[in-house]
Amino acid sequence: MTTHIKSAGGPVVRILDDIQALAAARALAAGFAKGASLRDRERQLPLAELEQFSRSGLWGISVPRAYGGAGVSHVTLAEVIATIGSADGSLGQIPQNHFYAVEVLRVNGSEAQKRFYFERILAGERFGNALAELGTRTSQERRTRLSKDGDGFRINGRKFYATGALYAHRIPVSVIDDDGVQQLAIVKRDAAGVSVIDDWSGFGQRTTGSGSVVFENVWVEADEVVPFQSAFERPTSLGPVAQLLHAAIDIGIARTALQDAAVFVRTRSRAWIDSKVERAIDDPLTVREFGDLSVRLSAAEALLELAGGAVDIAAQAATADTVAAASIAVAEARVLTTEVSLAAGSKLFELAGTQATLSENNLDRHWRNARTHTLHDPVRWKYHAVGNYYLNDKNPPRHGAI
Repeated sequence: MTTHIKSAGGPVVRILDDIQALAAARALAAGFAKGASLRDRERQLPLAELEQFSRSGLWGISVPRAYGGAGVSHVTLAEVIATIGSADGSLGQIPQNHFYAVEVLRVNGSEAQKRFYFERILAGERFGNALAELGTRTSQERRTRLSKDGDGFRINGRKFYATGALYAHRIPVSVIDDDGVQQLAIVKRDAAGVSVIDDWSGFGQRTTGSGSVVFENVWVEADEVVPFQSAFERPTSLGPVAQLLHAAIDIGIARTALQDAAVFVRTRSRAWIDSKVERAIDDPLTVREFGDLSVRLSAAEALLELAGGAVDIAAQAATADTVAAASIAVAEARVLTTEVSLAAGSKLFELAGTQATLSENNLDRHWRNARTHTLHDPVRWKYHAVGNYYLNDKNPPRHGAI
């Protein structure tokens, strides 16, 4: 399937600070929520919503102030993603790799690259991703090649899980150069030899466009290649930033699952006969379960905020200690955001009752979205990293997935 992507021309709001960013996210979320269930059920790609999203200026909020952006805190960035994700889990995830690319440029781009790409991001250009590949030995292995050709390079390979590429103006591509070093090539979506294939068939996050991208002898200029592997060979905030955004997506999904459960129980569910009450909302065991989920969600939100603060410290002064502390803080948050998003999506049906499973309600999208997204990297290894850090004083690995 070929999807037409509008040009980056047109008015884009210039957000100046954290307060404006949060207000813009809340305003957009109110509108995005209205069509979220239908978009999921019928897999309607959110093209109009993404135009509105990027025109709001929110896709430029992590551009540093020195380059004209708002340079918002990571606490704010996470809350913006959680707010949009609460309206539509897919819309919350689509810009994740865009913000990841901004961070790659911030920590590893040359001055010329920062000026060039940050200006275009602030003008409304969306970055997608083509990082992961199928059929490799591990999720971190890459086979897509960047081969020297005169003054530039050629790219050949195939990617999958390319979230956002379907909607992007530029696609950052993880490639291996002639020396076996991983680089990031920023490729124009409409470049000759680029094929973006809408073949994502996951049962959750259905409109993220996380399908395939094929590169056939694609030409890139030398200044379109940004060092990538080196961002993990030294302490940088790149990995913690990526993981923080994933945690925020899960928080958004959990919030709406719990909210929808409450609405259904208030308006449609029946009390269990042994409760001896007239209304489901007065059933003491139901009330207790809502209390439990609310506490767990609040705990996850608190850890997400603490993690954002730790990432801010690492971004301002990246050392082995600050980056490790940020990675652990984010891992702790991701443990709870993973668990509460899955729990809220599942408990919804237990508390709301059989009526909630009717397909016209489409309430299963919350669990489907949480289950799909939380598979991004295994939470069991986050427990391991946290335990090793506190028990054995061992810093977590720097590879972006902790």
